[in-house]
This record gives sequence, C-alpha cells and structure tokens, in this order.
Amino acid sequence: MSSFLNQHVLVLNRLWQAVNICTARRALTLIFEGHAHAVLSDDEGSFHTFNFSQWRDLSEQAPHPESILTVSFRIRIPRVILLVMFDRMPKKEVKFTRHNIFERDHNTCQYCGEIFERKDLNLDHVIPRDRGGPTTWENIVCSCIPCNTRKSNRTPHEAGIHLIRKPKRPKWRPFVQVSFGLNNPHESWKRFLDLAYWNVELGEDLPA
Repeated sequence: MSSFLNQHVLVLNRLWQAVNICTARRALTLIFEGHAHAVLSDDEGSFHTFNFSQWRDLSEQAPHPESILTVSFRIRIPRVILLVMFDRMPKKEVKFTRHNIFERDHNTCQYCGEIFERKDLNLDHVIPRDRGGPTTWENIVCSCIPCNTRKSNRTPHEAGIHLIRKPKRPKWRPFVQVSFGLNNPHESWKRFLDLAYWNVELGEDLPA
C-alpha cells in the first residue's frame, strides 16, 4: 500500500495546465479536503473530473489494480488531479505564451467573434509590427484565418473590421512554474505534458 501512496501524480491548475508533481498520498489528501478533483479519461479520450465521493464510488464500482483499502472503503490511486482553488497564489506575471493567449481569448476570433479550433486560429498583431506594433498582451489577439487574411498588414480600422474587446494582460495567475525532469511513466500524463509549443515564452520571433 505504501508503494502506491508514494507514486507520482500529475497536478494541473484550474486552466488544465501541468504545474507540479506530487505523491499519491498528497493527491488523495487534496481530493479529500476538496482542494482538487481526480481526472480520468474515457475510451473516447475525453477527460472527466471527480470529487472525493464520486472518486470513491467509482473506485468501488470499477475496482482497479492500483487501489488501496481503508477500513471502510477501497479507493483508486489517481494519475492526474485538477486543482479547484488556490490558496497563497504566488504573485507572478502570467507567462506570455500562445497557450495563455488562447486561454485569455477563449479560442475566439477577436474580430468576428466566432469560436474555432486552435489549429484554425492565428495570433495577430493589432497594430502591425512594421508600424511599430509591439509583441505584447495589449497588441496580440486570436484571429481566424479569413479575418487575418482580410486584415493583412493593416490596422483594423484600415481593414474595416473591429475588435470585439480590447486586449489586456490576464488577471489570473499561474499556480506555480516547474520544470519536469522526471521521465513520464504514465500515458495519462502525455496530453498535459505535450504542450511545450504552447507554453514557450513569446518574443520578437512571433510571426507577423
């Protein structure tokens, strides 16, 4: 039982970003105290969250080899947990990354207001770079390909389009920043650790 409790569990923040690794013992404590939910994927690859009572019921209904027995019930060791609240959040600037820009703009084109898959969105300089437009939170927005093509290398006013909202620096804060030096032994972690492209700090190398 102790070996199960010492296994590694991936910790996600409320934006579903991987932020830490903890022991299963700590993960179960966080779930029990209501600070986190267990995360489990179904056969179709969708992820679902479970509070403590739901996770306990699932553990009883579908016994898993990696479970521990308490005096009154069986509970499965989670592989991934999702933090649902933040106490003592570090005062750290939000990383200026592709992922966080898409999170801020809710995968929505900031010109036409339509929601798209991320692969169908570009990052657009509101004021073009060759007009002195900086690569900052206040000048980068999500744009669908048709709107981006229409705008081209012009300002929105020149292109006859309008922003649905003024871009701003997000007010939310990341829970913590960590570097994962651990080799990932769990397939269930792959979806969350495979976001290196989205979490690279942006700079002047961002395409116009």
